[in-house]
Amino acid sequence: MNKPLRRIAIFCGLLVLALLLRANWLQYVKAEELATRKENRRVQIAQYASERGNIIVGDKAITGSAVTDGSDYKYKRTYIDGPMWAPVTGFASQAFGSTQLEALEDGILTGNDDRLFFDRTIGMFTGEKKQGGNVVTTLNRAAQVAAYKGLGDNKGAVAAIDPRTGAILALVSTPSYDPSSFAGNSKKDEKAWVALKDSPDKALVNRALRETYPPGSTFKVVTAAAALEHGVVSDINAPTDTPEPYILPGTRTPMVNHASGCEKASLNDALKVSCNSVFANMGDKVTRDKMVETAEKFGFNNGKIDTPVRAYASVYDKTMSRDGNAQSSIGQFNTAATPLQMAMVAAAVANDGKLMKPYMVDQLTAPGLDVLEQTEPEEMSRPLSAENAQKVQEMMVNVVENGTGRNAAIDGVTVGGKTGTAQHGEKNKKRPYAWFISYAKTDKGSPVAVAVVVEDAGAVSREDISGGGLAAPIAKAVMQAVLKSQG
Repeated sequence: MNKPLRRIAIFCGLLVLALLLRANWLQYVKAEELATRKENRRVQIAQYASERGNIIVGDKAITGSAVTDGSDYKYKRTYIDGPMWAPVTGFASQAFGSTQLEALEDGILTGNDDRLFFDRTIGMFTGEKKQGGNVVTTLNRAAQVAAYKGLGDNKGAVAAIDPRTGAILALVSTPSYDPSSFAGNSKKDEKAWVALKDSPDKALVNRALRETYPPGSTFKVVTAAAALEHGVVSDINAPTDTPEPYILPGTRTPMVNHASGCEKASLNDALKVSCNSVFANMGDKVTRDKMVETAEKFGFNNGKIDTPVRAYASVYDKTMSRDGNAQSSIGQFNTAATPLQMAMVAAAVANDGKLMKPYMVDQLTAPGLDVLEQTEPEEMSRPLSAENAQKVQEMMVNVVENGTGRNAAIDGVTVGGKTGTAQHGEKNKKRPYAWFISYAKTDKGSPVAVAVVVEDAGAVSREDISGGGLAAPIAKAVMQAVLKSQG
């Protein structure tokens, strides 16, 4: 072979070698990255080539699948009572991706999870269609219905927990949306998505987990717990040294009370009528750092509360001034909490000081209903001792039986609660948020704790907005639903 031909042969050989290296690089090294890229349409086609498994409440599915007309995506997701369950399910859309349980448990629902390998392998031999597994939730259908109907046309949210286990029983956010309306990839789906995404009502936001509000006077339960735990108060019926007016420390600003009889009021009486001055005074005596310590044991400042959907962190400021701490001790200043967080506060008190980690997935099951994963209740923290928790329970029961929370009372059941009316907006000019947190207790313990926030009530005036008037009846309906369903 002459020299020019030899050079051409070597060059061609190098090209073939480069092609082989490139092919192997793509097939083995980059395979996973390419397979999971959003731009890889084949992945999406495969994802919707078979029916998804279902999300289950009780013994009934709240999701389904339907054949898609005129699309290479064979199936699309359907939802039963979609707006009511959207804060639980999230959405799975051929065009716009997925969120919440639909996203987090996608491997199980599509059947692609490694734990379903055996089912897929058997299906290859039997000819059975590929099936997704199921996500069995902890939700209580009756409680969810009560919460959704209770909120009605108001903006707001409800979170309900079983204090004994941490199981989430209800999770509602309004206004909501129907995930079925944009589950496909047609022009109609796109139009529904754009209208929803651009809506000022923020219907896509899960207010129960992903919106923080000033908790107002409901936070006084945390302050009471801190005062007891750190020895500022031992007798909840003894007078405090709170003057009237109470001047915020380091300022000339008096703390405004909306109730009478707050001068030197006991902790029990102060919670009953919601004295701002007493709890601002208690928060100052506890000190900022110890208030932070107690708040964090309840779950504040924790950005990793996964239900498995991650909740936004509720906030108790670690660096604020002394007067800021006093204001934060009544749930104002820059204190902020999700409805889930305030349900956790009520749950910890109801469960004699033990806070259980909140969760809403009970089981993951194979198509044949074999259990792949079972969630076991897990203790999260001990914000207060059993003795002090029972003192706070006594105070919260007093609120419902004799104070601002009478609208939550249930005949024959011990109910503890706390109302809250949280100011917000520039110079507090916007309509307040109406809050209520509560728990119900029987001789078998406490099966339910609830937090309700009504963000934008249809009340005629600010004076008509109160946690006791607007939020407490919703909490009562949720508690009754749980109690009835549990016999």
